[in-house]
Amino acid sequence: MSVAFADSALSWDDLLATWRRLEIPEGWRPEVTLEGIHMTPPPGGTHNLIADQVHDALTRGRPAGCGVFQTLGVGISGIGAIYVPDLCVVPRSAVPRTSDPVVAEDVLLAVEITSRGNAEHDRKRKKWAYAHGGIPQYLLIDPFDEEGAAVSLFSEPAGGSYRRACRLAVGERIKLGEPFDIELDTDRFE
Repeated sequence: MSVAFADSALSWDDLLATWRRLEIPEGWRPEVTLEGIHMTPPPGGTHNLIADQVHDALTRGRPAGCGVFQTLGVGISGIGAIYVPDLCVVPRSAVPRTSDPVVAEDVLLAVEITSRGNAEHDRKRKKWAYAHGGIPQYLLIDPFDEEGAAVSLFSEPAGGSYRRACRLAVGERIKLGEPFDIELDTDRFE
């Protein structure tokens, strides 16, 4: 479900005010995108099992002072968007004490796990948005990749795109870049 903001004259402050006023059914995640307000329903079991495994791994390998969050909005003011990654790693000191989103520049890693209905959104729009927000690493876990289940790590954002990409088949191990000390075992990501 979405409501369009096409060619909207809303300022970033107006978008934040709209975000704060949203009344969301439990488990749903609202995102303010270039296309409007996009509502994502609660994910299914496989998605949650993958998220749990990644959360455990990130908890063990995250930098000191950082948290692993599953429902934290990420504000990308340069493009007028707020996304809610499946997981993100952020210094705890950067997390707002209000319902406001964290600033994208403070996010060290965003993680998305595709579902059948949102795969293209995660592969294209979110990758583009996270690169524009300067998020240093974007991990895309894609059980629905047309060439077979895959895990991709995008890094080195510059000019609104990621300059590096590492794509591996699910089942292989993928090493996250600094400041993480972790190699994700993806053998159970299907």
